[in-house]
Amino acid sequence: MDEHPHAATHLTPDPAGAGEPGLAVADGDRAGWRSLVIDLTPLRVSRDFRLLFAGQGVTLFGSMMTFVTLPMQMFQLTHSSFAVGMLSVAEFVPMISMAFVGGALADYVDRRRMVRATEALLAAGTLVLIVNSLLPRPHAWILFVCAGLFAGLNGLQRPSLEALVPRVVPPELIASAAALRSLSGSIGTIGGPALGGLLVATRGATFTYAIDFATFFVSLVALWMMRAIPPPLDADRPSLKSVGDGLRYAMNRQELLGTYLVDINAMFFAMPMALFPAMADRFGGASAGLLYSAPAVGALAVTLTSGWTKRVHRHGLAVAVAAATWGVAIIAFGLAPSLPLALAGLVAAGAADMVSGLFRMTIWNQTIPDHLRGRLAGIEMVSYMSGPQLGNARAGAVASLVGVRAAVVSGGLLCIVGAAALALLLPGFLRYDGREGPARKRAEEEARLTGLR
Repeated sequence: MDEHPHAATHLTPDPAGAGEPGLAVADGDRAGWRSLVIDLTPLRVSRDFRLLFAGQGVTLFGSMMTFVTLPMQMFQLTHSSFAVGMLSVAEFVPMISMAFVGGALADYVDRRRMVRATEALLAAGTLVLIVNSLLPRPHAWILFVCAGLFAGLNGLQRPSLEALVPRVVPPELIASAAALRSLSGSIGTIGGPALGGLLVATRGATFTYAIDFATFFVSLVALWMMRAIPPPLDADRPSLKSVGDGLRYAMNRQELLGTYLVDINAMFFAMPMALFPAMADRFGGASAGLLYSAPAVGALAVTLTSGWTKRVHRHGLAVAVAAATWGVAIIAFGLAPSLPLALAGLVAAGAADMVSGLFRMTIWNQTIPDHLRGRLAGIEMVSYMSGPQLGNARAGAVASLVGVRAAVVSGGLLCIVGAAALALLLPGFLRYDGREGPARKRAEEEARLTGLR
């Protein structure tokens, strides 16, 4: 759930810190509203995280401008919604296949260098879009090629980018770092498309692509200033065997398997975005944009008040509850008789999605040994990118058979049932405690190093 309520999480403060571990435990050093404010400590204590946060925040904003500009230009050139839809087809296979390659490379090469190289290639692809847009008759096939190129490069880059964070912030600040990165992502995904759409309409595609191209310089300078992040001395050489090692590790860890399956379940059954245009017909055509932006508003609200996440230790339980809450919110959206209530349901869904995402990222970074971090990041990318794609296809197919409202509501119900079933089938995931994960990760890494000596 990355595209992307609160009461269902049953946060139970335990000032004494004793008894059965609840979903939250008060730490006693902060109180009231201050405990909710997003924690800025990673930015204060880590120079490399500051550079990564600033550089990636700027380039993400620019990339999200291109994200909306490219399909708008495709429609201007072809006047075909089918052609616009085929952009997703051009992106899917390169993204999925390169995620595994990028994961293997992230465990073998300098991760900062990998991000820097792919960032430079993404900038070159944007330059191709600029040149094409300047032609008297821009070519649509170039847009397809660039869409596939961007997806493939993103698959190569994302595992190294994700694997950088645990190397530049201490383990106890991983949840706070995840919240800060989510804040940057929310700003980019809300503001970038809005500004990009406005600029395409008023200044044209060339001007918008040029702004995106300029943002890459900020990111490249920030990456250049970061210290090197070399791989372990005993790093596994990229191969099918190394990819298989990563898959076997993930399959044998219930806490990891749960994060993948619970998210795929929620997105497959209850991803409603393909139905937004049809829902907008009921509420008024102009409401479509509001429907698309509402989940991001909920996600941003959670991010800005994420200080409480430091006191949550039962991370698997938090993910399961958040996934079920997503299903409840999607049902409320499907049953809403008016636009304000529909938007409220989507805002709640986006908030639940962000809670799930924060704790899934924390589990990943707390438990995965560094020598496997890149390969597991590739698996993570496949899980959170394929779910929404397949979910949108399911929603459209079901709606064609039983209607839009039934497709939304039934998907929400199946999401809740699936989340509950997975939680029962994966007790290790449900019991995962964030206070134990980092210690076990260190023990595994020490045992591996001892065995290699």
